[in-house]
Amino acid sequence: MTTPAQHRPTTGFDPASVLSDELIDRIRERAAVSDRENAFFDEDLAQLRACGYLRAFVPAASGGLGLGLREVVRLQSRLATAAPATALAINMHLVWTGVAHLLAQRGDDSLSFVLDGAARDELYAFGVSEAGNDLVLFGSDTEARPGADGSYRFFGRKIFTSLAPAWTWLGTTGLDTTSPDGPKVVYGFVERSRGGFEILDDWDTVGMRASQSRTTLLLGAEARPEHVVRRLDPGPNPDPIVFGIFACFETLIAAVYTGIGARALELAVESAHRKTSKKFDGASYATDPDIRRRIAAAAIAHDGILPQLQSIAGDIDDLVDHGALWFPKLVGLKVRATETARVVVDQAIRVAGGGSYFASSELGRLYRDVLAGMFHPSDDDSAHATVANAWLGPA
Repeated sequence: MTTPAQHRPTTGFDPASVLSDELIDRIRERAAVSDRENAFFDEDLAQLRACGYLRAFVPAASGGLGLGLREVVRLQSRLATAAPATALAINMHLVWTGVAHLLAQRGDDSLSFVLDGAARDELYAFGVSEAGNDLVLFGSDTEARPGADGSYRFFGRKIFTSLAPAWTWLGTTGLDTTSPDGPKVVYGFVERSRGGFEILDDWDTVGMRASQSRTTLLLGAEARPEHVVRRLDPGPNPDPIVFGIFACFETLIAAVYTGIGARALELAVESAHRKTSKKFDGASYATDPDIRRRIAAAAIAHDGILPQLQSIAGDIDDLVDHGALWFPKLVGLKVRATETARVVVDQAIRVAGGGSYFASSELGRLYRDVLAGMFHPSDDDSAHATVANAWLGPA
């Protein structure tokens, strides 16, 4: 049976042209194993490399797929229907390559080496998060020590560094407090082969297990001069790299959780048609008014996210200027997408019943995975503060 979640009119780009049905099926089969064994998605990564997925933002002339954010969010939603943890981790690579793409669109080639690396299928990870640092991009507890040649060495502890077993480059931040013009938040990229870091084997979580978003200890990892891309004043900053990170991170996170909601809705529909009710003389649960209302409520909530996701991604691609409202729009999308996905999965669990409580249940895994949405920046409190400031001015 084809459900509304499976059959939607396209606008030219077909995600299945990159992520075939066969590939999605293989990735979905492995997702349960990776979750059960708390293992990294090595096979998924190999097949995604083979189909050019790491080159999504790389221009076609350089051997990439030549896609914009509008198309990539659709790909990420599709990938998340098969393996949310794989999609979430790959998001981090797509954030950095997406930022490089956005900057290049706007005439800034400071991250061109990132697109060049992605063209060679290098894998970029996002090493920014720190425990207790709610400033995120606007400050850092990591020490950035400058070298005489313009390089920087980083000393600190980064959490939630997805792709930990496999990244070849880590984009990270630190605070330079020793330079005469400091303090400065320093953005740089360190290469795995050059060392200067330790990755802890500490990823044992409720959900998103295959992402292997382990803690990374920076012990002097060096960003060479050509890989130091920004030195910014702490605090909110209008630099394009800040906008680029927010724009890519929030839309791609929203895409992953929208995919989780889509898959949960499909599973709820399948369950309703498969299960029968003695109360209704053997009729399927699809005829039960309460079940029908739950699925309808989930579908209505889910459908409300899709147009907003495409609209925001399209405006980023098209260089639309929303001015001071850009950040409220981005954090609003992220919070709405992640919270809606939780509602949709919850309704699907209620439709499917007790079987979804077993660890082997795909819906049970989606229930655990979707919880991670509340922890990604911007969280609910931060997002509401951002939107309140935009509409009411600073408190």
